[in-house]
Amino acid sequence: MSAKQAIDLKKTAIDWLGITPFLLFAVMFLIAPTLYLVTGAFLNPAGEFTFDNIRGLFTDKIIASYWISIKVSLASSLGGAFIGFFLAWAVVLGGLPSWIRSSLLTFSGVASNFAGVPLAFAFLATLGRTGLVTILLRDWFGINLYATGFNLLSFLGLTITYMYFQIPLMVLIITPALDGLKKEWREAAEILGATNTQYWMKVALPILFPSILGTTLLLFANSFGAIATAYSLTGSTFNIVPIQLYAQIRGDVLHNPNLGYALALGMIVITGISNLIYIWLRMRAERWQK
Repeated sequence: MSAKQAIDLKKTAIDWLGITPFLLFAVMFLIAPTLYLVTGAFLNPAGEFTFDNIRGLFTDKIIASYWISIKVSLASSLGGAFIGFFLAWAVVLGGLPSWIRSSLLTFSGVASNFAGVPLAFAFLATLGRTGLVTILLRDWFGINLYATGFNLLSFLGLTITYMYFQIPLMVLIITPALDGLKKEWREAAEILGATNTQYWMKVALPILFPSILGTTLLLFANSFGAIATAYSLTGSTFNIVPIQLYAQIRGDVLHNPNLGYALALGMIVITGISNLIYIWLRMRAERWQK
């Protein structure tokens, strides 16, 4: 072996050593648990192979759980994508002061990770029956929010709560795509006589569409797997899939770990498809913007 080959081999070993902690982390906390869940979905409590757990996914109660989760995830992802896109557009292309952009992105970085018990408590303290906003609307404007049919512990309430971290996540992801719109494209469109509407409909939105759709799918997957916020806010009364899974694995009444593994497998399939489509759309958008 020549000296150059020895040096290259040493550099390669150092490079692999550098990513070893990441590989160990991925194996221990992502790959191994996923394989454990997939295997457990096809076993009964005695450790024997069975399809009973998979067949159990098609019972009315579990199908209803998946449907509720899909509806909440779809509503929160569409709402988060819509509002988040226009927030990002305002700070990137809307001519606002630069300090607003930096402030919004900083807040979005924090808010996109604010979930679980703290988020549930924040919304109960704000929009609960005795929350601050509820009391202010009643005492100052004569509006009884809960008399209108609103309930924080409902589909609408959970969707609004999820949108708190969906909107900033959309802002963080779509901002680079908006930054990627080249000024030359707008100038070329204006030279050819295109109006602002025509530019957006025929140039900007077709280029941004893969990024927008892909990010919406990512938001869908993000909310579909959320449990801490929903469980802290509604307890076990709102029958979404993550709560149903928790009840099967840890509950005293519905204790059936292997059915819980099958529920998790179904969630992995749904979120995996969403993420794969997101990655494909992101790669397509990057090709457009080069």
